[in-house]
Amino acid sequence: MVFIEGEITYGDVGEVPEGEYLIPLGVGDIKRAGTDITIIAWSKMVRIALQTAEALALEGIQAEVVDPRTLRPLDEELLVSSVKKTGRALILEEGWPFNGVGAEIAYRIGRRCFDDLDAPVERLTGSDMPMPYNHHLEELCVPTAPRAVAAAKKLLYLD
Repeated sequence: MVFIEGEITYGDVGEVPEGEYLIPLGVGDIKRAGTDITIIAWSKMVRIALQTAEALALEGIQAEVVDPRTLRPLDEELLVSSVKKTGRALILEEGWPFNGVGAEIAYRIGRRCFDDLDAPVERLTGSDMPMPYNHHLEELCVPTAPRAVAAAKKLLYLD
């Protein structure tokens, strides 16, 4: 088993349950319910997905944010049920576009939700280049909420 965490999230704060708290492997979580589009994100991208959903909500668009939490095993049933409900899927992934986890998720959604999709599955990934260490250049290379909002609106035919 491999556990990977994003050190950028170390400063995040939030509610922590009392006592022992275990997240079962292979069980995803709906971070925000919605009906218009499914945004799938994990790790650091969950924060971007929630910011995107907040921005879309200001325009009357209800985005469902789904965090798979584990990638293998993958809670494919949760992803499929959400996409079947909304008819659209946007996958946010910090990694490169070629051969990423998002590509596998897009394939599985396309295979299982073909008749339910109102638009092709969209992926917003990191740029296909080495990651710079300059903060300002890094911002240009990874998905951001404004770029995710634009991608969601494209899927909703609003752009």
